[in-house]
This record gives sequence, structure tokens and C-alpha cells, in this order.
Amino acid sequence: MNYNFFTKKKSGNPQNQPIPGREIEMIKGRSGGYAFDTGIWGMLRRCLLIGTAKSTYYAGKKELTDDFVNVLISAIASNPTRVAEEIVYASDGRSINNSAPILALVLLSMGESSEAKQAFQEIFSTVIRTGSHFYEWLSYTKSMRGFGKVVRESGKTWLSREDVKGLAYQLLKYQQRQGFTHRDALRLFHVKPPTEEHRQLFEWVVKGWTELPKEIPTPALAQIWWYEWLKRNPEQTQQAISQGHLTHEMAAPVGKMNKAAWQLLFEEMPIGAMLRNLGSLTQLDVLRTDGVANLKRLEATLNSKDRLRSGRIHPIDVLKALKTYKSGGKLGRSQKTWQPVARIVDILEKALEMSFEVVEPTGKVFMHAVDVSGSMSSGVVDSVGLSCCEIATAMALVTAKAEENYEIRGFANDFRYLGITAKDTFGSALKKSTNQNFGGTDASIAYDWMIKNKFKADVICFWTDSESWAGNKHPSEALAQYRKKINPDIKAVYVTLAPYQLTLVDPTDPLSWDMGGFDPGIPRIIQMVASGEL
Repeated sequence: MNYNFFTKKKSGNPQNQPIPGREIEMIKGRSGGYAFDTGIWGMLRRCLLIGTAKSTYYAGKKELTDDFVNVLISAIASNPTRVAEEIVYASDGRSINNSAPILALVLLSMGESSEAKQAFQEIFSTVIRTGSHFYEWLSYTKSMRGFGKVVRESGKTWLSREDVKGLAYQLLKYQQRQGFTHRDALRLFHVKPPTEEHRQLFEWVVKGWTELPKEIPTPALAQIWWYEWLKRNPEQTQQAISQGHLTHEMAAPVGKMNKAAWQLLFEEMPIGAMLRNLGSLTQLDVLRTDGVANLKRLEATLNSKDRLRSGRIHPIDVLKALKTYKSGGKLGRSQKTWQPVARIVDILEKALEMSFEVVEPTGKVFMHAVDVSGSMSSGVVDSVGLSCCEIATAMALVTAKAEENYEIRGFANDFRYLGITAKDTFGSALKKSTNQNFGGTDASIAYDWMIKNKFKADVICFWTDSESWAGNKHPSEALAQYRKKINPDIKAVYVTLAPYQLTLVDPTDPLSWDMGGFDPGIPRIIQMVASGEL
């Protein structure tokens, strides 16, 4: 027995204690480890991009959402215009879905200053784009604040927009959600029709058509006319879909859906609906291995960067579709089963890669450190069961596929080889990472391994929930040692995949970056960091 454990020189400070002299900059995480405070703006962006409606390993959804709301209230009081900019940034296809931006929009409308209310009105139509968004906003507003003047003006403006055809599409497609109907909304906001076309549309919403007009009253109401015609002629579903251009949501409740009807829907199906209905389309044989024409149409839609972007398809939407489709109906809420078509899996793999933003290879050497600790596998992001570890792996693999010089390793209590290369499919990479989930979290061991193995990286990317607690030194201290011994110019990027207020980035380090997870633009930003553009 000896006292070397006590007398030997320490190389750092345990992560369950703050760094001496920097206590005021650090906060204690839920895991017990200390890290730097990301501040209200970093926290706000994370919550908007990632959402807080699902529990993580360390916190329940109620606790996470309480944190989100408290940060929002502080940010709105400080700078409501900046909050509005953050909401729009997240809502424009960068957040997992639009729910967190909609909740934030409601909180913005509750701001006490005239600046907050003005900011709310200015971004309302940008964030509330569909009837589904409108219903969700109504639900949150009713529960949290009620319908005052500013809210009524925004609701009235949305329901009397100049584009009557687009409005009719939304009112027909989403006739009720969240306990509201459009009849409720029209009465709630006392909307007066600004044109004759609006009057006819509102009359249909409130009263319906007891008798079908012999002719379509106006081009703006064409889909509504065909919907009403289909209600009276359900056996003629194919004709209504073909001539009336009805969507699945319009035709299915009143028509007779069969393979032929689904084929017609598929030919005009928006990209989001296409992703959601791949299983049904396969089960009905609309999509099959020998159905070359339909597979080409699917490929042209899903493997188009323009369509992915214009449809605001988030990479997680594609990852979810890929995982669900490969399961043959064993995941999620579907009651259907199907035999996956190999080419569709390939199309989804390519769509996932294309849904992220990447640029030309930088030629730099990358180390991707993926958090594979127990907390990363336990935090479920959505109903299909995507874990933070799976999403981290997908994002790291996208960046790796864009570069030639990289390594992907996993960290928990140690830093281990995952066997993931750019040749992996996303499916095979996910298996390799999720099979490795183990132990506690120590981000500093990535630097220890690189020092020991003299691995000279230009950029190291951590994909983590930032709850690092198990090490004998803080990651920022380990990074300083690496710079001293191996590469003084290494850049460190920490991508946080949970809505926590922790960051592993030393705020005084100009060569370290903190990023909120799930943003499709992160791989491109990492490449810009590597090339010196940022």
C-alpha cells in the first residue's frame, strides 16, 4: 500500500467538480458532471431544433419543457426580435418538426413589450404555414393565454389570405385537429370574407353543401367540389382523385381506397406524404421490385435536393422512414406489414445523405467521436424509437462520406473503434454503433487516445448529449494537453444532441465551436470550420 494516488501530479480536475477559478462559468449537469453554461441563446436554439417533448435519459419531458419555457421567457424579455429570428431559423426545415417553434411563437405573443407582439405578428405566417400548424397553434394558445387582440388579428389575417385556392386546400385537407374545426376558428376570430370567393369558401366551412352545385362555383373551390362529389359517389374514387387532384387526406375519409386509387395518389403525392406512406404503397403493390416506372418516380422525388429542401424534409424524417420501412411494419404505430423492396432502401439511403448540406471535400483530417454511452441509447427522439446515438451516427457518417481522411470512434468509459467507414450504409452504421452502447460518459478520453497514438487531426467532432462526468479531467483541459503535445491548431466541434444548458466548449477558446444538434446544415458548417471559412 502506498500514497501515489494522492501525491502524484494531477493532469486535470475531475469532471464531477468545476475547474478551479472558473466556477462561475460552469454549471452542474443532471449526471453530476460540471460543464460550461451555454447561456440562454445557445439553450434556446437547442430546444427549438431538438424539441423537448420527449424524455431523455437524464430528464423527463416536463422538466425539459419547463427549462425551455423559462429560457424563452428570459430571452423574450431580453430581445424579442432575436427570439423571432431564432424561431424562423428553426421553423425553416431545421427543427425535427414545427412543434417547438409553434410553442415558442405562442410564448412570444405573451411577451409584455410591444416589440414582442410586433415580432409575433411579423413571423406568424412564416411559421404557421399549414392547417395542421394552425390547429396546433390554436390549441397551445387556448391553453396558455387565451385569444386577445394580437392573437385575433393574426388568426383573422391567416384565414382571409389573398390566395383563396391555397386557403381552400388547407381547410379541406385539415378539417379538424387538436379539438378544433375551421368552423370554430371562423367564429372565434369573427372573420369577414374579403371577396366573393372567400364568402363561398366560408359558407362551405360553416354550412357544408346540402346539394352539390351542378358546376364548380369557382376554380378556387374545385377540390372542394370534387370532395363533395366523391361523398355522393364513393365508388368513383379514381375519377375524383384524377380530375379533382385530391390528396389522401381528402379522398380516404369519403372514398373507396384500392390499389388503383393509391396509384393515382402516388402520381401526384407530395414528398412528405410519399415518405410517410412507403409501407402502405408497398403493401398494396403500388411499389414493387418489378414496378420500374413507379420506382423511377420515387427516386426522382426523394433523390432531389430541390424537392427535399422545398418540402422541408428534415434528415430525421428520412432516417425515420428508412428505419420504419426496413422493419416491414414492426416499428411505429402501423398495423400493416410489407416486404421491403431493396431498391427503395437504396433510395432512402441516398435521400438521407442528400438531406444534409455538404460541400466539396476539404482534404483535412477528421476525428469523429460519437457518444455511445448508455444515456445516448436510452434517449428516444420519436415514436419510431430513434435514439440520440443513432442520429449522431447518421450525422457523423454524412460528414465522413464527404471527406477522404477521417476516423469514426465511439466514446463512453473508453474510446473504441466502431468499424464504421464511408462505405457503410446508414443501416449498417447504426447497427455498429448501437451494439456498442455501454457505460458512463468521458469525452476527455478521445484526446487521451489521440495523444497516446499520436493521431494528428485537423478537426475533432464530438456528437454527444454533453453530459460528460466520468473522467479525471475536463474535456477542455484534455484538449489543451493535446494541443501542447500533438497539434496546437486543432479545431474542436461539439454537436449537442439533447436540449440541455451544458456545453463542453470553453467559451474563451476561439478554436472550439458549440452547435445545436439535428440541424441539416451542421455537416456543411463543420466543413466550413475545417477550411477556415468560419
